[in-house]
Amino acid sequence: MTIKRRDFLTFIGGIGGAMLLDVGSRDCSVSKFSMPFMGAEGNSEALAATSSSQLNFKPIKGPMPLITDAIAPSKQSQFYRTFEVADDLVLPEGFVYDVIAAWGDPVGDSRFGYNNDYLSLIETSANEGYLTVNFEYISSIPWEQSYAKVIGKNLPFDEVDSALKALGTKDIDAWSLAANDPLKAKIELISKEALIDLGIGIISVRRTSEGKWVRTNSKADRRITGISGLDDGRYLKTTGAAVTIFRKEKGLGYTDKIGDRIIGTFNNCAGGTTPWGTVFSAEENFQDFVPEPVMPDGTSLDPSKKKFIKDSGDLNGVANVFGLAGNKYGWMVEIDPANPDDYGTKHTWLGRYRHEAVGIRAEADKPLVFYSGCDRRGGHLYKFVSKGLVNDPKDKGNSQLLESGMLYAAKFNADGTGSWIALEPSTPINPHRLDVLAGKMLPLPQRPAGGIFRATKEEEISEFKSKFKTLGDLYVGSDREKQGAILIDAHYAANAIGATCAARPEDTKVAIDGSLFITFTSGAASDSDGSPDLRIFKGADGKAYEYGWIMRLNEQENQPNAMNFQWSMIATGGEPTEGGLGFANPDNLAIDRSGHLWMVTDISTDKYNLAIPSRKDKSGKCVSQSDLRGLYGNSSIWFLPTSGADIGKAFLFGFGPMECETTGPFFSSDQQTLFLAVQHPGEIRGTRKDLAFESRQFAMRTTDGKEFMQTRKVPIGSNWPSLKPNDSPKPAVVAIRKISNSSI
Repeated sequence: MTIKRRDFLTFIGGIGGAMLLDVGSRDCSVSKFSMPFMGAEGNSEALAATSSSQLNFKPIKGPMPLITDAIAPSKQSQFYRTFEVADDLVLPEGFVYDVIAAWGDPVGDSRFGYNNDYLSLIETSANEGYLTVNFEYISSIPWEQSYAKVIGKNLPFDEVDSALKALGTKDIDAWSLAANDPLKAKIELISKEALIDLGIGIISVRRTSEGKWVRTNSKADRRITGISGLDDGRYLKTTGAAVTIFRKEKGLGYTDKIGDRIIGTFNNCAGGTTPWGTVFSAEENFQDFVPEPVMPDGTSLDPSKKKFIKDSGDLNGVANVFGLAGNKYGWMVEIDPANPDDYGTKHTWLGRYRHEAVGIRAEADKPLVFYSGCDRRGGHLYKFVSKGLVNDPKDKGNSQLLESGMLYAAKFNADGTGSWIALEPSTPINPHRLDVLAGKMLPLPQRPAGGIFRATKEEEISEFKSKFKTLGDLYVGSDREKQGAILIDAHYAANAIGATCAARPEDTKVAIDGSLFITFTSGAASDSDGSPDLRIFKGADGKAYEYGWIMRLNEQENQPNAMNFQWSMIATGGEPTEGGLGFANPDNLAIDRSGHLWMVTDISTDKYNLAIPSRKDKSGKCVSQSDLRGLYGNSSIWFLPTSGADIGKAFLFGFGPMECETTGPFFSSDQQTLFLAVQHPGEIRGTRKDLAFESRQFAMRTTDGKEFMQTRKVPIGSNWPSLKPNDSPKPAVVAIRKISNSSI
């Protein structure tokens, strides 16, 4: 779906937009990141000069012509004829970044983990606070290349590789190996170190008189890793209906015999921060480490169903050797950074699926509401509504409201309306029609056996509906046990009741006026996961669309517990000549104090700067949208005004280093600092050797559609953040500030 600026203005002004537009009534000071910048000077042919109303930065030059560049189409082919990609965090003139912490740095009795993602600063006083950091997954190539140098010890990578090759396989059920098997010990060692590098970290920070944020290494600094509780007793706690399932010692499937305690947290992607000072961390692609589908009673499949995998560029199944129960991962984890004894609580009423983030709406005398998306192709948007009411949004007791309520999944209608469907036993079975899905396939619970099956024929959907009448028919046990099993199996249960299959819903952010912004990263299909509903998520030609959207959702009468809503796409990815705003695959969002959006992108790593010498392949077929993402360069940072003269535009603020993903943007309360996580630099090519680069060709287009050839200089691998030749790339967290902001 391509959104026109006229439609964006109509939507913002017509649906609950009064508070969002009335910036002056909420804000006595202007954001340090959104003060005036006078646009391009001396360019009489500019079609759209940048406004002087909101920008305090001059947008950087990217590889693609943009409407907001203020460069006339007639001059774009010359201006963009060459482009040099930098292996650095590139920011506008006048802005700098300071590295706060990087992989391997000491944190408490552990270390700063790998692939830092969501960031949250809980400020305890002026210029001080706790920075909570998520650690998502392992990028095998740079992690293995750099582990010994960064961590200071060796792991048996080569020995495990050789052993697996001798067995003629790249995966193995290490859980089933004999305790005295040398291969099991080596796999356990690699897996343990990988899991230590994942989870959550809390580091204390303060701002110096020069404006830099530095670590203070307080007693509260600590790590919650992928194996917390395994050897140290630091188990995570649980609440909600699924606890009944965890406490089973016997079931239809596998149980770990430790009750409602949980060993560790991993695949921690984005998250959210509560008004009462706690932080939520989202367990996303847990299916890479443990089995995702479950049995009808909510118990796990056997650990052997997700084997340890060690291959070139691939390290998965690292929970296999420890026999971790799959049903205990895929949740939202709450942690109080200020409490050094808190190692996290998984609230099961929020559902188990591939959580990407969480949007929190806490208003006095109303139910507490949490929004979250399932980041997979065909994933759903969810909303939890508490049974009890919020008294004071800043009261830490609000966490207890997450122990009882209901989880709902979104049903979008093509006319811009929608509704919420309860994930409870009495909800009728009513799956999607397959013909409206981009991939014509829908995964559903397999019954009476456990796991799932993939429906590819309408006859299979009809048979499923005739065999099962309500959601409760798919699960076994008492009413409480059925509810717990539904929460554990939330994604496939939502498929069964007809929740809309969406386009990788990633971030969910609640705006000042109560509306919800949602990034839908990609509208393509997957042979294994599913695909989006083409009535909602489609390109201008009505077909699957790769480049993504940002949606705004307004609850009926602006009530958090409303069961109906209105929605509209307010920004579309893609090339400007095709109606896009110049970015691809929107991911994490931040909302500044004036209500404007800041967004980072998440293009597949193998597509960054992928050469596009022609838009047709050798057979004359058009290059796929997926491959055309090579045009967009590195991961990027954008500013999207939601009010004023520049509403509906996108301004390029920054680019990340080579093969990285910029993630977790988070503002300090005074808006003088934008915290940012730089994840997996050098993910595919690893360490950049001797400043190596390649010259690549790209068939670009001007904003009015004329094709021209660009020569692009592309570094091979990364040396960020040190930028020293041949240095190991390391994920790290940075603080971005204006150079002029030297006093506090």
